[in-house]
Amino acid sequence: MKKLLLFTLVILLTTGGCACLDQSGSGSRQAGADLVILLEKQAVQEVITQLFVSTDNRDWEMVNAIFADQVLFDMTSLAGGEPVTLSPVQITQSWDKGLKPLEAIHHQAGNFLITVENDSATAFCYGIATHYLPNKTNQNTRTFVGSYDFHLVKVDGSWKIDQFKFNMKYLDGNLQLESS
Repeated sequence: MKKLLLFTLVILLTTGGCACLDQSGSGSRQAGADLVILLEKQAVQEVITQLFVSTDNRDWEMVNAIFADQVLFDMTSLAGGEPVTLSPVQITQSWDKGLKPLEAIHHQAGNFLITVENDSATAFCYGIATHYLPNKTNQNTRTFVGSYDFHLVKVDGSWKIDQFKFNMKYLDGNLQLESS
């Protein structure tokens, strides 16, 4: 996908934009700006997707690298309480402990809505997370369904998540999975 977008950018820049643009060049400048925003939105989406894939793979080093130094972390729709500011290591240590008993974890995200403004971005997406642990009840899964709100900042040329909020819609399956 990145290669296709980069190829499109090169074509636009080398041809001066498309033939339908006005002769003043303002249309080609706008097309170039729009393409840059599109590329940034794609980069933001990749960071979020990498967060979910790395979490599923329990690649805590990669997850740590995706987060900014401090993250406003909000799981109150699931656990109650108040949002807290945590370091990436605090988040991944907590996730590692909570997910360690599970045989598999699977996150699926979609319906991304992303806004980029300079070195700041907001992103919304739907998310489903399934936890799997075979047990004697044969009720082996628990599924979380909801949405996420993210805020990202650009740090040394890379997008980093500095705000993470999960908005639970519903929870289904074996709610006592680890003790079944």
